[in-house]
Amino acid sequence: MEILVKVLGPVDVTDAEGRPVPVGSRRRREVLARLVAADGRAVPLAVLLGDLWADPPPTAAGTIRTFVAELRRALEPERLPRTRSQVIETVGTGYALRIPRAHIDAHRFEDTLRAMRDEPGGRAAGALSEALSWWRGEPYADLDASPWLTAERARLAELHRQAVELRARAMLDLGRGAPLVPALEAFATVHPWREDAWVLLSHALYQAGRQVDALALIRDARARLLDRFGLESADGLDHLERDILRHAPHLTPAPRDEDRLRLLTRTEATGTYTRLRSMSTVARAAAVTGGTNLVLAQEQRAAAVAEAERTGDPDLTARVIAAYDVPTIWSRTDDPVRSAALVATTRRTLHRLGPGASPALRARLLATIALEHRGTRDRWAAEAASEAERLARDLHDPNVLVLALNAGFIQSFQHPGRTGERDAIARELIDVSTRHDLPMFEILGHLIKIQVQAARGDTEKAQPHVVAAERLATVHESPLVHVLTAAFRAMRLAERSNDPAEAARAYRGVATDLAGAGMPGVEAGLLPLALLSLRLRHGRPAPTDPALDWGPYRPWARPLLDLAHGDLAAARHAASTLPPPAADHLYDSLWAITARTAVQLRNKSLAAQAHDALSPLRGEIAGGTTAMLTFGPVDDILATLAQHLDRR
Repeated sequence: MEILVKVLGPVDVTDAEGRPVPVGSRRRREVLARLVAADGRAVPLAVLLGDLWADPPPTAAGTIRTFVAELRRALEPERLPRTRSQVIETVGTGYALRIPRAHIDAHRFEDTLRAMRDEPGGRAAGALSEALSWWRGEPYADLDASPWLTAERARLAELHRQAVELRARAMLDLGRGAPLVPALEAFATVHPWREDAWVLLSHALYQAGRQVDALALIRDARARLLDRFGLESADGLDHLERDILRHAPHLTPAPRDEDRLRLLTRTEATGTYTRLRSMSTVARAAAVTGGTNLVLAQEQRAAAVAEAERTGDPDLTARVIAAYDVPTIWSRTDDPVRSAALVATTRRTLHRLGPGASPALRARLLATIALEHRGTRDRWAAEAASEAERLARDLHDPNVLVLALNAGFIQSFQHPGRTGERDAIARELIDVSTRHDLPMFEILGHLIKIQVQAARGDTEKAQPHVVAAERLATVHESPLVHVLTAAFRAMRLAERSNDPAEAARAYRGVATDLAGAGMPGVEAGLLPLALLSLRLRHGRPAPTDPALDWGPYRPWARPLLDLAHGDLAAARHAASTLPPPAADHLYDSLWAITARTAVQLRNKSLAAQAHDALSPLRGEIAGGTTAMLTFGPVDDILATLAQHLDRR
């Protein structure tokens, strides 16, 4: 049996499926904890006696041996009598724990921190956000204080502080300091004598556009350190102050293409064609870096397309549109108004070009229509994707083909149950992109694979694609990928952990990363949905925190929120006005929520609708297509609905 031990909070032991493993009394947990703290080294019996008792009684040695025997039985229930333990090994007169480091949260945390010290910002920020989410409170929180435990808690607390600071530095290196300000304010207040805490907070304030506050904070921190320790100078604060005063560029790292994007909108290039197509081309390069650059890139592309159409030259307009071929992983648009305008322009341009347009240009325009017109069941959008793919295959052009495959992926959400189709698209994207050196679309293929395996409930098979996507993203400077893979890890934690608070912390970390990622189509309402999924899976009412912004998903959450407030009439009214979910990544998640509403309200009509909507997804995980959320197996939801409907 695979054992997982958690000590970053109360001592907790589970099997690989998240089922609790009872290890007995506080004294037995203390023996296990002492072996965990030894980090795989043997702990002599004499040391155990001294650590567990200030004045060991004569029977203490026998008691320790009894505790160890009972722990072995709990941790290895299938071990035959008198056979050697593989978990707690006898070494001389003492004992050593032989559980892999990856299966003990404190060791895994320490290893992650060590590995991330020299990693680039995107990867470090994601990995450390996840690692910090493993903390459930004070280490070994359910054990009484003792000298060995006080020292171990202090050691882990220092590692935690280092991780907080290292993650903050990684986020600042990505230019995402503004969302960090509240957390860093709390951190600096609790640890007022850590110079780095004030440096990081001041830097975050500067990135948030609060230069005066940043300088005032630096001077206040310097005064405190002088008053307490007599330090007239603190290098970190001094250097940051000088950099802020001279507006050093490295304090607000901008993606490389941002200045070029702005320049292209202000200056006259050799000609209109060169300038407008360059705007779209540079926007494409900037978009993959995410954050404010992604937002800026989308704005610049829209401006370039609109200006091109005003020239009255459909060929120019078509080429400006086609120059922006950025992969799309999410079926909810970031800006519906802008997307609708782009689709309308592209359709008009296709009509004006007529049948004489080159097949490659026509395929790119058709793919653009299918990529931008998301979340609908409009046949013409799906037909645009199909025609783009047919043209691309006839052309044998890998650059056009990967764009057309991406369009087919987006339109595959028009009908539920097309996970197999998306799997085939992902395989071909990876194959074509690998052979023709198209790394951004190779990343897309791996991200789709992650979604496919998550939908099928086989997250282990997704792991190689997580590794591949992150490796490529690091090489090609695409930090958005690490945000998406962090969300996948939070989903895996939600599946496996019996502690919803632990998964909730992971999701909050993801929400923080998404806040600066430039993907409102993904970000809006995701955190409340994630928290709702956790509560439903653990039989709890919907989260009613008024600070949660449900965004576009409020209509589906409204009945459960009303029930959580005890307002049955309001819940019934909200359920009666539910709109049908869009044809996108959240389709099955919203129907899973609707199914719970139907059961709780005993609404057979709504239950029948939910049953019919989810039936094509039998064998899958509700929410799994997002690779971020899990509402549990669709088969379980259907069984509950069938029971409610008296169906066999």
